[in-house]
Amino acid sequence: MKIANNILETIGNTPMVRLNKITKEIEATVLAKVEYFNPGSSVKDRMALKMVEDAESDGRLKPGGTIVEGTSGNTGMGLALAAIVKGYKLICVSTDKQSKEKFDILRAVGAEVIVCPTAVEPDDPRSYYSVSRRLAEETPNSWYVNQYDNLSNRIAHYETTGPEIWEQTEGKITHFVVGVGTGGTISGVAKYLKEKNPAIKVWGIDTYGSVFKKYHETGIFDENEIYPYITEGIGEDILPENVDFKLIDHFEKVTDKDAAVYTRKMAREEGIFAGNSCGAAVKGVLQLKHNFSKDDVVVVLLHDSGSRYIGKMYNDDWMRERGFLEEEKTKASEIVAHHNGKRLITADVNDPLSKVMVEMKQFEISQVPVFENGKSVGSISDHNIFQKILDDPMIKEFPVKQIMEEPFPEVDGNFSINDLSKLFNNENRAVLVNLGKDKKHIITLQDMMNAIGT
Repeated sequence: MKIANNILETIGNTPMVRLNKITKEIEATVLAKVEYFNPGSSVKDRMALKMVEDAESDGRLKPGGTIVEGTSGNTGMGLALAAIVKGYKLICVSTDKQSKEKFDILRAVGAEVIVCPTAVEPDDPRSYYSVSRRLAEETPNSWYVNQYDNLSNRIAHYETTGPEIWEQTEGKITHFVVGVGTGGTISGVAKYLKEKNPAIKVWGIDTYGSVFKKYHETGIFDENEIYPYITEGIGEDILPENVDFKLIDHFEKVTDKDAAVYTRKMAREEGIFAGNSCGAAVKGVLQLKHNFSKDDVVVVLLHDSGSRYIGKMYNDDWMRERGFLEEEKTKASEIVAHHNGKRLITADVNDPLSKVMVEMKQFEISQVPVFENGKSVGSISDHNIFQKILDDPMIKEFPVKQIMEEPFPEVDGNFSINDLSKLFNNENRAVLVNLGKDKKHIITLQDMMNAIGT
C-alpha cells in the first residue's frame, strides 16, 4: 500500500503549473511552483520540519519540550504539524498586521498565539522578535526556533525545493523568482540551482517599507526605507542571516496594491487560489518581463494558500476600504440586463393617447418612447399626461404626436453609469439604450437607483 506514516511525510513534491492568462504579455515560459499543496498549505512546512529535526538531533529540542517562534503564520503552521506528530507544545508570536485566518488556524491546531504590535522597532520589548526571545528564555524546557537566523531553514530548500525545481524543469530553468522574507527559500534554492548552472538568474521580490533592495544594491542598511506595509510574508526591517545576498542577482519591489490585486487576478484567471505574497511574486515577474526571451523558462514560487486571506485580499470590502479594488464602472447594457425577455413598450406618433395610457397602466410604467418609422422621435410621461388631461379631458383621443415631448437621449450599451447619470434631470427621466440589431431598451430613474444600490 502507498501510504504515509504521518502527515509530515507528505511535505514536498509540490506541482509545477504553467501560467497562461496572467502572464500572456511574457514571451518566456512561466511556471509556478505551487507550495500550498504542502499539508500545512505553505512552503514553510519544509523548513519547519528541517529545523525541528535538526534541533532534535543536536539536543536543543528535548522530549516534551516547548517550541517558541516568531512567525507571520505559515512557519507556525509547519511547526504545529511537527509539534502534533512529535509531541511538543508550541507558542507562536506574531504581529497584528497578519490575517485573522492565520491566527484562527494556528489556534485550531493547538498552538498558543500571542499577537504583538507591528509598528515598533525590532529591538523594542513589544516587538514580536523581542517577545518570542523573552518567552523562550522564561519557558522551561523550551527551544527558540529563530527562523531568520537558523540556517536549517536555508538547508531545507537546498535539499528539497531546489532539486525538485531542477528535476521538474529538466534543468531548463533560466530564472527563479520568489518573495523574500526570512531568506531561506531564495538562498537555499539559489545555492542548489547555481551549483547546477551558474547562469541561472535568481530574483527576489521585495516590498516598499523593506530594507532588502537598497541593502543589496548599496550595502547600506537604510532605516529611512523602513515603514509599515500591508503585504504579508515578504520584506523585513532586519537582515536575516538566511539571506545570502551574494546568491541573489536582483531585488524587485512591488506595491501593496499590486500584490493584493494580482493575488485576486491569479485566482480568477488561472484558478490558483494563492496567498498575498504570491500576488507580489507574479506582479514582480510581469514588471521584469523585458528581461525574458521566448526560450527562457521562468519559475515563480507561490508560497501559500489564499485560504489565509479570505478576510483581507479576497474580501471586496477590505480591498475597497484601501483603494485597492479597481472596479469596472457599470455599463448601460448591464443596467438593462434585467429587462431581458421583456419587450420595450413604445407608442407610435399616430396612436391615440388613450391607447398609450392603457398600456402604461397595464405594464406599470411611467414613461414611453414614441417612434415614427422605427426612429425615436418623442416621449410620453405620466406626469405630462396628467397635466394635459387636467387642462383638456378630451385630449385622450388625440394622437400622441400632438402632446409628445422631446425624445429620450439614446446611448449604446457601453455607456457608463457615470455618464448616464448626467443625462437625467427634471425634464428628462429616462434614456434609450441601443443594443444593436434594432434592439432597444429603456433605462428609467428607478433603474438607475437600483444600479447604484447594488
